[in-house]
Amino acid sequence: MTEPLFSSSSSYELPNYAELYCQSNYSFLQGASHPRELVQAAFSLNYMALAITDECSVAGVVRAYEEVTKLNQPILEQAERSRKAALEKAGCTLWPKALVPAMFPAPSSLVLSASASVESGAKSRAASGVRSDAEPGDKSSAESPEASDEPPLRLPMKLIVGSVFSLRAAEASPALKLIVLAQTRDGYGNLCEFITLGRRRAPKGDYYLTTKDITCPESADPSLPHLRFLPECLGLLVPEYCAPYEQVLAQAQWLAQAFAGRCWLVLSLLHQGQDAAHKRMLMAVSEATGVPLVAAGHVQMHVRSRKPVHDTLTAIRLGKSVQDCGFSRSSNGEQHLRQRVTLARLYPLAALQQTIEVMLQCSFSLHELKYQYPDHICPTDMTPTAYLRQETYAGAQRRFSEEVPDVVTRQLEVELQLIAELKYEAYFLTVYDIVRFARKQGILCQGRGSAANSAVCYCLGITEVDPARSNSLFERFISKERDEPPDIDVDFEHQRREEVIQYIYATYGRDRAALTAVVITYRVKSVLRDTGKALGVDPLIINAVARAYHYWDGRANLMARLQECGLDPNSPVALQWVYLAEKIMSFPRHLSQHPGGFVMSRGPLSRIVPIENAAMENRSVVQWDKDDLDVLRILKVDVLALGMLSMIRRALELVSQRYGEHFQMQDIPDEDTDTYDMICKADTIGVFQIESRAQMTMLPRLRPRCYYDLVIEVSIIRPGPIQGGMVHPYLRRRQNLEEVDYPGPEVQAALERTLGVPIFQEQVMQIAMTAAGFTGGEADSLRRSMAAWKRKGGLEKFYDKIINGMVGNNYKREFAEQIFRQIQGFGEYGFPESHAASFALLAYDSSWLKCHEPEAFLAALLNSQPMGFYSASTLIQDARRHDVAIAPADVQVSDWETTLQLPEGSPAESEVTHDRPDQTLSATARLCMAQCKARQQGKRPTVRLGLNQIKGMHETVARRIVQVREQAPFVSVADLARRADLSRHDLNALAAANALESIAGHRRAALWDAVVSTPDKDMLRDAPVYETSTPQLSLLTEGQSLVADYDSLGLTLGRHPLALLRDRLTAMRFLSSAVLREQPDRRLVRAAGIITVRQRPGTAKGVVFVTIEDEEGQINLLIRPTLAERQRKELLTSRLIGAYGRWQSQSGVQHVIVERLVNLTHLLGKLQTRSRNFH
Repeated sequence: MTEPLFSSSSSYELPNYAELYCQSNYSFLQGASHPRELVQAAFSLNYMALAITDECSVAGVVRAYEEVTKLNQPILEQAERSRKAALEKAGCTLWPKALVPAMFPAPSSLVLSASASVESGAKSRAASGVRSDAEPGDKSSAESPEASDEPPLRLPMKLIVGSVFSLRAAEASPALKLIVLAQTRDGYGNLCEFITLGRRRAPKGDYYLTTKDITCPESADPSLPHLRFLPECLGLLVPEYCAPYEQVLAQAQWLAQAFAGRCWLVLSLLHQGQDAAHKRMLMAVSEATGVPLVAAGHVQMHVRSRKPVHDTLTAIRLGKSVQDCGFSRSSNGEQHLRQRVTLARLYPLAALQQTIEVMLQCSFSLHELKYQYPDHICPTDMTPTAYLRQETYAGAQRRFSEEVPDVVTRQLEVELQLIAELKYEAYFLTVYDIVRFARKQGILCQGRGSAANSAVCYCLGITEVDPARSNSLFERFISKERDEPPDIDVDFEHQRREEVIQYIYATYGRDRAALTAVVITYRVKSVLRDTGKALGVDPLIINAVARAYHYWDGRANLMARLQECGLDPNSPVALQWVYLAEKIMSFPRHLSQHPGGFVMSRGPLSRIVPIENAAMENRSVVQWDKDDLDVLRILKVDVLALGMLSMIRRALELVSQRYGEHFQMQDIPDEDTDTYDMICKADTIGVFQIESRAQMTMLPRLRPRCYYDLVIEVSIIRPGPIQGGMVHPYLRRRQNLEEVDYPGPEVQAALERTLGVPIFQEQVMQIAMTAAGFTGGEADSLRRSMAAWKRKGGLEKFYDKIINGMVGNNYKREFAEQIFRQIQGFGEYGFPESHAASFALLAYDSSWLKCHEPEAFLAALLNSQPMGFYSASTLIQDARRHDVAIAPADVQVSDWETTLQLPEGSPAESEVTHDRPDQTLSATARLCMAQCKARQQGKRPTVRLGLNQIKGMHETVARRIVQVREQAPFVSVADLARRADLSRHDLNALAAANALESIAGHRRAALWDAVVSTPDKDMLRDAPVYETSTPQLSLLTEGQSLVADYDSLGLTLGRHPLALLRDRLTAMRFLSSAVLREQPDRRLVRAAGIITVRQRPGTAKGVVFVTIEDEEGQINLLIRPTLAERQRKELLTSRLIGAYGRWQSQSGVQHVIVERLVNLTHLLGKLQTRSRNFH
């Protein structure tokens, strides 16, 4: 198992080696290298195998598996070419199929079979003069007389899946460190269950395991007797360095009993002071117990230069500075992947040979994981195929009250046939069951993404995009050639989604369902704080630098920030800080839970991937994120939370209450002219998807007049169309400024609906299929590569097929090249037409509510917070500009939530009919008639703020107030405190928000009454209270009241703060937003306002967009990168800002191109405001 090291005449031989103890940075704050870096380094060093053994975790193994697969692929392809060449040379055209797997095995087994013949392979290579295992930089390699043009064939590298554990032993005994490696698929399942056992009995981020969990696991869980001695797993004991002989002997004896015939003692030699003594001690233990020694490097970084990063991570983990870590830091940089020549000089040959022996016993590969969908939804007397067909056509009858359109029936048959052929019925039925539960509970839900291409999903009630009126491309959703499960994302009301999550847990059990993980990585603020603290930087400087950063903009700018904050940028500490921040940026910090991605399985999920506790109560997560699951083709159902669905349900409930009849989403009138007029004016604050600055800038230019225009609007402000140069051509063609032409009928069929400009992924796929000759599966592979090419590359392989295919179909090469460039423009764009179609429905519905029911719209928005783009203050200011009457929170009338006070003559809530009456007119027509009648009578409700708007007010307290108020109104603050059992804190919160005005008078009087009405909860709690008359307290000024409003509510119903400052701002020549909107294009102007939003889109090349607000409306500021950098302090720290610049007003789009910024925050005094920054 060795070969010559330096030359064929040398007697010194280079052994093969497999690293069996390697921790990546998914051993959080321990490993200092990414899994892919470790794999690449091991591959370049010609290791036979690499075991990823993160602590009680397999979170990093899929990333390692992906990299190993990529690196091994050329080797396997070369092996296949060599096989074909050998066949041709032998005069054979076809080998018996039975011989092919044995001679040329699949990727997973090739390593094993090849490794089993390492010795003979080495001899054959030596005989032929080929030395494929030479170290990097070793140029001594003999050439075969008949050398091939291709590089010599090396063996693929094997990935071994394992984990390391710290096991608690008997009392007063030291912990035992054990590496467990999976030998087979069953062994891997046992390893995952063992990890799950340790994680589920401990808080998030920790685990607890004992030696008894291996020898007698049923004592911890009666269902785990099959885990006794961890069958089909190998056990490697990692003795404590230079531990007493007796301690290691006892641990080795336990190991030999628990892992009889499949155990080793790990010998790690890291050039520490007692290596020789440690080795002698382990050799003695090995001889005494019969447990062989195996070499292992205890690797935690791929190269030695990561040592500073490793030390810093150690300091962060321990909460100390690097210099205070002492012996907790590694003494040198030897815990990296070392060259085999180094290992050969360091370790006994037998210990190195044992690494190959261990490798040969580990045959498991992640590709063996076979996922099975849950199937219990189907009735016992029906097959999944029959049940899915039955429910689909039953749903079609409900969707299309008359006859189901022929086009839909044909599409259903195509889909059902393919679903049955690919055996996805159980998947569809699983999602159907979840959605059906939600609808029965009155929870609004709606599918989105590629599922909206499916007629089956529409008929099952999963999606809302009608296939009869959409341009669906089913290949975007399911492809026979792709042979992987479709992805269905369903949005649920964000305030009721937990009911759906708990239903899934109750239905499938904690052992068969868990949430997907999200890997929380270091971002700019966290990495600056943690590395700065580890280096011992002054906390004041750390805070100053971290506060100055919302995004990473390069090393040079960070150096400038350090200097601004009082640190010499050329000092050793500063240089170290910058270096470490760059290196640790994007390192995984910990696992969190996905917003709603659920993994469900037919059998125990914990035998596929370990499950651990989430931070939230009653939640559990797997150790893999969505990318890991995609690589392994494991089903994930996204049960997502969408605030807009909560808002729409609440708004419709208020509308129903107002008009005395129950209305639903489908009752909202289609294609309403007034709604589109409002949208075209960009009057969309609070509306779904089209409320951002970028969308509001686009609306007056695109001017949507129908549903499909909204689909385009939702999609066009995305990185793909922007970076692909598609926005301006589309707008010019829409405005008849540019002729629409199509190079051919195939392209016209794909692009006619978007005026010849590709905007959606489905269009690119359709062009590839019709104009370049792609199959549906190939087109979907192109789509997937488009979504990932910025991160992984891979589009280049499609270039020749696209160009040659289109040229072969008589398209000009220039046009084909343009299509390919546009495809590259979709690199960061994952917004398919089906997704946009789903979101456009909600955008229209919310716009209609804002246009026709602004009171219900505002109340529902406030009750659905947190959600959306704007604060409650901005929403209220916008509503008041639309003449919505808003009343303050008041203990005498307010509920916990914001409500509508109906005008006299409106139906009472009890009169609402929840069962739709059988009337001639449709519900939509009745709704429009009720609105028309209300307008004629001039009856508009008033929005009454709820007690939930008051800072510091708890729901239980507020509901107690409402409950006792129903018996009789409150007559005084003391009466309120006594009957509702309010504390001093509760009364102070109510008084500060002016919610006691109806019973106590103005704010100061209410605060006085709050003090005298409730004694402190201490030894004076039971002392008598002697009534005294309230002193004469002066009223607050308007400015003082405004500050108090913002302090207690975060908003005001009084005048806008800038209305109070307008005279001073006018004296400084700052124009109001109303005056600005009347200015001609390119006029030099000054604008001032409270900052509500700061944005720096990745597609804007460093431009920062700021939205400011005054008493008349909003103003958009455009700040170029040079100015943003020069005036970074003013940009990031101001709350009230002044902008000097040039007014731009074109095609209804208006903003200030800023040339100078001024911080005017001092004018606000004590007023505190908040903004949405860089989200």
